[in-house]
Amino acid sequence: MGDQPTAPDLGQALPGTGEIMASVGRCFGEAWHAAQAGNFDLAAYFVRRTRSLLRKLLVVRPKYTEQVTEFDRDHMEAVYQALMARDISAFSAAYDRAVDRANFYHVDTGHPYIVWRTPDEPPDRGLDLG
Repeated sequence: MGDQPTAPDLGQALPGTGEIMASVGRCFGEAWHAAQAGNFDLAAYFVRRTRSLLRKLLVVRPKYTEQVTEFDRDHMEAVYQALMARDISAFSAAYDRAVDRANFYHVDTGHPYIVWRTPDEPPDRGLDLG
């Protein structure tokens, strides 16, 4: 049994911002497609998953706390509440606002070359969204 890992060792083992955000994009894209297919429960699952991933981002990049907190409160909550109400119009509007705000944050944090858009096809083509 060797030495116990140090905090820096554990930090190096955590996924980086890019890996977390790639997962965020997949989950948020799945939420869109599930909602459009009328599967509000699955869409809500993917929104909860997106929110959880964003909270994990704060472990590896606490400098984004203000932006992630504001995004969750002002945008992700509206997306989630629209799903809970099974209101596709409200969901679509809140989702679009969230995408716009996410892209604002990319510019604001010095990453203007990252522009996210809703994927034309579900990220996991093998998942039954209906």
